[in-house]
Amino acid sequence: MEDRIEDLRKRRERAAKGGGEDRIASQHERGKMTARERIDYFLDDGTFHEFDRLRTHRNHRFGMEERQIPGDGVVTGYGEVDGRKTFVFAHDFTVFGGSLGEVFAEKVCKVMDKAMDVGAPVVGLNDSAGARIQEGVASLGGFAEIFRRNTEASGVIPQISAIMGPCAGGAVYSPAITDFTFMVKDTSHMFITGPDVIETVTGEQVSFEELGGAVTHSATSGVAHFAADSEEEALDDIARLLSYLPANNVEDPPRVEPWDDPEREADELEEIVPNAPRKPYDMHDVIGGVVDEGSFFEVHERFAKNVIVGFARLDGHAIGVVANNPRVNAGTLDIESSQKGARFVRFCDAFNIPILTFEDVPGFMPGTDQEHGGIIRHGAKLLYAFSEATVPLLTVITRKAYGGAYCVMSSKHIGGDVNYAWPTAEIAVMGPKGAVNVLYREELSEAEDPDARRQELIDEYREEFANPYIAADRGFVDDVIEPAETRARLVDDLHMLKGKRTDQPPKKHGNIPI
Repeated sequence: MEDRIEDLRKRRERAAKGGGEDRIASQHERGKMTARERIDYFLDDGTFHEFDRLRTHRNHRFGMEERQIPGDGVVTGYGEVDGRKTFVFAHDFTVFGGSLGEVFAEKVCKVMDKAMDVGAPVVGLNDSAGARIQEGVASLGGFAEIFRRNTEASGVIPQISAIMGPCAGGAVYSPAITDFTFMVKDTSHMFITGPDVIETVTGEQVSFEELGGAVTHSATSGVAHFAADSEEEALDDIARLLSYLPANNVEDPPRVEPWDDPEREADELEEIVPNAPRKPYDMHDVIGGVVDEGSFFEVHERFAKNVIVGFARLDGHAIGVVANNPRVNAGTLDIESSQKGARFVRFCDAFNIPILTFEDVPGFMPGTDQEHGGIIRHGAKLLYAFSEATVPLLTVITRKAYGGAYCVMSSKHIGGDVNYAWPTAEIAVMGPKGAVNVLYREELSEAEDPDARRQELIDEYREEFANPYIAADRGFVDDVIEPAETRARLVDDLHMLKGKRTDQPPKKHGNIPI
């Protein structure tokens, strides 16, 4: 027995070394942790239970029979993050460059299957050269098995991807299906084809960072939701994200012991919205004044900044926040912001997370580039997402709510449960200037001083129509409230809506305008 135990210990030690000391040192020289170091940093101390650490590949071609490394390039298992069960897999770049082969894929599929069986989140730490060429179509089949599981798990358990190194070709599609993607500046890259292939095919020269770096994907393409300065920061942010999420789609999101007075009056909100209707302000200030102090965790911060999305707490309860930001393009809805908002709303709805919407939107972005790019179709995604949502929907109109954009932003008409307006709200078909130009075209053409008369009419229109009281009279907003009382009202409403249930028509699924 002693010999057998000693043999087991040696095998475990071999697995722990991955590709060997030289390759571990090379990983460290690049500013990267190894797969096991990442898991040890991420999970609570002493909680990791590993699966399949002694498995090796079954390929006996191209000299691979002599390169049998326990673990086969991926570390899989489960542990705890802040005391909550979490499944994890981490690509080991020191073993065959983290390339995916048949056994590698089987290990990842096993951990995903277990996560689904028990209803717990799964976090993938990706650092892989892609498909293992020596294993041919078996590698491609392995990727496809993972993609299928990503799709089956979507909306059932939270799926989070961290890109910790290269991620190319077919390997990018698993992170793309997951709910949130984290990248690390300077050391992680994602692309379908690399710079060399692009130069060969198109003649275009581009660097790895410009093509698929963290800044590119978090700010330009929107593929990544977060761009961290270090691997440690990325892992810390994943842990923070998980703190807002339920373990699965049949649980409520976790509540923490509240540290902020639910009755707190946010007097600073009285001064945020300017008297001048076209003057910008930062909606982050409104969000920060309403939610529990310091709790807002923004998602997709660098992408489509005219809409803000993220998680926060209200009296300790996890909520999702969607808001127009008047500081960026006046808070208009365009193609990218509509997509960003729609996906976030659908995630919250899938995982029972109430949604708080702050609205200040003059409409959809005009222009031929938007029309030709399909703003009608893409804008309809956000409309569809809010209309389909069954979680509690709370809406506060802080200023502009014009045209179809008023309808889209969680209005009462598409399912908003509680809708408020501040006294500064302007709710109308269009802004006063545009409305006056349409309604009084003939009168203005005959006026002695058209500009002076136009301003008089604009002031009259704003006073009579561009206010929240007509909507309140019709019941389209439940009340007009003072900004300072917003937090207390929303806390009460969130408690009132606990246990909300809605009946939906029986169907397999809807057909969102993708």
